[in-house]
Amino acid sequence: MTLFSICWHNMLASVRGEMQYRASFIMSLIFGFLFQTVGFIFVAVILTRFEAVGGWGLWEVGVLYGIRLTAHGLWVVSVNQLFRFDQIVQEGEWDRFLIRPVPIWAQLMFTQFRIPPLGDLISGLFLLGIALPRVSIDWNAGLVVFLALAIIGGALIDGAFQLGSAAFAFRFLMTLPLRIVFDDLQGRFGSYPASIYDRPLRAFMTWIVPMAFMAWVPATVLLGRTAELPFPEWVAWASPMVGFALISGAVWLFVSQSRHYQSAGH
Repeated sequence: MTLFSICWHNMLASVRGEMQYRASFIMSLIFGFLFQTVGFIFVAVILTRFEAVGGWGLWEVGVLYGIRLTAHGLWVVSVNQLFRFDQIVQEGEWDRFLIRPVPIWAQLMFTQFRIPPLGDLISGLFLLGIALPRVSIDWNAGLVVFLALAIIGGALIDGAFQLGSAAFAFRFLMTLPLRIVFDDLQGRFGSYPASIYDRPLRAFMTWIVPMAFMAWVPATVLLGRTAELPFPEWVAWASPMVGFALISGAVWLFVSQSRHYQSAGH
């Protein structure tokens, strides 16, 4: 059996397990969708009164919000196991990851499926589907490819901080609070144009915890607003590469910290 076949069967088994309780499956999906869309509805209510935030209209913010939400949803759907990674290390489950004849990355991605994150992804795609037709974008093949890469890059930025934080579970056992902090930061600040914030916070979002590259920077490219960026336009076009660079660093950190794992039998 090939690796792809093993992963596929594991994923199907996990999905079938979730769908054994049909009502719970549907309610979890609806809850995940509503939880995220309510956030944008709140923004929409504010913008219907003030018309714009930092010069960005309702549907321009909708594009930015949709990119961030889709990127976030893509990551959390792909790597569900990180949600309970502290427990995996604390209870010695990591031993099973090490002895199975399947790459660890495949086990993290395909051995468990949770429903609420799927609602995040669906709500992000839904919002993009509503917002993109309502803004002025001169579409071409290059922009379509850029949008796809930007979403993947944004997912990798999200993942880099989640994976990098989870790596310290091998030393300190408890990392969920740190991961929740980043998730909260990018939810609170990453869904709006970084140009509305004071310079210190904008610099923090761009260079220290580069959540601005998840959605704001790609959105400026799509909407023709790159003049408000604190760097040249070509950097904005290269923004998806930030995610690939960060996830590479996070993988290195994860592997290096995994050497400090102590089996439950020790």
